[in-house]
Amino acid sequence: MYLTLAIIGFLGGLITGISPCILPVLPVIFFSGGAQSARTAKQQKKDDARDAAARDAAGKDAAGTAASATAAATAGGTAVATATRTETEKQAPPEPTVSRWRPYQVILGLVVSFSVFTLAGSLILALLHLPQDVLRYAGIVVLVLIGVGLIVPKFEEYLEKPFSWIPQRNVGTERGGFVLGIALGAVYVPCAGPVLAAITVAGSTGRIGPETIVLTVTFAIGAAIPLLIFALAGRRVAERVKSFRKHQKGIRLTGGVLMLALAVGLLFNLPQALQRLIPDYTSALQDQFSNSSQVSDALNLGGIVNAQNKNLSKCTNNADQLQSCGTAPDITGIQQWFNTPGDKPIALDQLKGRVVLVDFWAYSCINCQRSIPHVVAWDKAYRAAGLDVIGVHSPEYAFEKVPANVEAGAKGFGITYPVAIDNTLSTWTNYRNRYWPAHYLIDAKGVVRNVQFGEGNYASTEKLIRQLLQDAKPGVSLPAATEVKDTTPTAGSTTRETYLGTTKVVNFGGSEKYSGSTPTFAFPAKQPANSFALDGAWTLNTQFVEPTAQDARIRLNYKAAEVRMVLSGSGTVSYTADGVTKTIDVTGTPDSYELLKSASAKTGNVIVTIPKGVSAYSFTFG
Repeated sequence: MYLTLAIIGFLGGLITGISPCILPVLPVIFFSGGAQSARTAKQQKKDDARDAAARDAAGKDAAGTAASATAAATAGGTAVATATRTETEKQAPPEPTVSRWRPYQVILGLVVSFSVFTLAGSLILALLHLPQDVLRYAGIVVLVLIGVGLIVPKFEEYLEKPFSWIPQRNVGTERGGFVLGIALGAVYVPCAGPVLAAITVAGSTGRIGPETIVLTVTFAIGAAIPLLIFALAGRRVAERVKSFRKHQKGIRLTGGVLMLALAVGLLFNLPQALQRLIPDYTSALQDQFSNSSQVSDALNLGGIVNAQNKNLSKCTNNADQLQSCGTAPDITGIQQWFNTPGDKPIALDQLKGRVVLVDFWAYSCINCQRSIPHVVAWDKAYRAAGLDVIGVHSPEYAFEKVPANVEAGAKGFGITYPVAIDNTLSTWTNYRNRYWPAHYLIDAKGVVRNVQFGEGNYASTEKLIRQLLQDAKPGVSLPAATEVKDTTPTAGSTTRETYLGTTKVVNFGGSEKYSGSTPTFAFPAKQPANSFALDGAWTLNTQFVEPTAQDARIRLNYKAAEVRMVLSGSGTVSYTADGVTKTIDVTGTPDSYELLKSASAKTGNVIVTIPKGVSAYSFTFG
């Protein structure tokens, strides 16, 4: 088991280590982690002279007597020369000595700090009642201090004074790189993936065991190996290229400037903007790795098995009868609550004696949009009888992490029950959840009694809610069952949800490579059913697509009763279906717009023209 987790962690980290998210730290690693540890021209000469002296040692021993006599005869002159040289050496500042181990020290510091901060950082900050950004900002401050120390040597002296009591003190500017690595580990945010998700949930719940430590350390090592190679390459270049050897002061200065630039960039979240501009060339590799059944089984996605959620597997998905599946896991890692008194958080143990329905949803998810009316109806019908609904909003897209967007979406759906914004998917993974939507039904004693993944089976869920309410309060008066129409599509009756971003793309029917490096597309002569194709000049991002310079088109072949599109930006979108052209005015943050709707599912195609200024995220179907 440990070996399997070690291999998975290492491979997951290695993929992350070559992904675009690593690019912002590469210049710092190259100069301050690698080139700065190169030997200067003077050091090279000293090393060569020392080697030559060692080779000639045997020959000099044979001539020792003669040399002694000569030395005695010229002792006076030599003494004067030695005194003069010693005085000169006293006057000249000593050349700084940079450890040859610096690249390894930097990477070791990064591995240690990333592992510790990822696993225990949130727990430590929670115990100290500090904001979650403290570690990040502390890392940025350290980068600034070291950067200034590299640029202004006098400042380095002041920087080292507090550490004067430590023998062989190294604060990361010249002799040691470990502190620099610690700072980089605190600010380094690797690209998300299944391994990192598993590590995050373990750290957020404080359930850190040997398996999690193995996974974390091997992930950090895998991610660090490409950085170490880059650092060693920097040192190699600096030693081989003559201009580098002669300008060690310039390397030091460049490293300091790059460190300050990285700190400023991190402060204003510029690395994320850079990553949006650069296509994710590892996305296919990530998908293949993430979708591996061996990886899923080993990590037990969507969350690591812990003492809180280990019994959830006793629940059969979409069962029609009550089961006993252990005490409900905590709602944890929530960024913000709303629809609660004073927007204060709610803990499940506060709700003992009442039946609780935990609903995982995302406001732009078409499956959730069909499910939410049922949840809203249950809340209104049974709240007075003892039911509490908690909506855990777990985002699919980055725009779904914006609290204002979530609140607007909830208001549009008529949601008045408490909502927890789970932007880090901490609660999602603590429940080992995998679906939008998902319902976890909890009895008055706090035990999970039923789990429903996906849409449908609403009548059965409502029957179980009524049963638990009656068990909690025998003789309770319940209203009539709700009568919300079940609009869940039957199997095979609709095209599957179609994402347009490069990281989650499905149903692409064009002939081109679907990548951010492909600038133009053309409709294929023959397009498969249930697919889309592009025409014109497009910019493909990880989560959405947008025209490069002018109007561009999307052709969709579908089977559905309803076709909707998630769009954002500002402009007029036109679409043609069955010979009729219509328009939609798009404005503001991403939202779902209806294109077509009919009484029953049908097969058809629609051509959508997107103007510059509008971004398209996905097609959803009903």
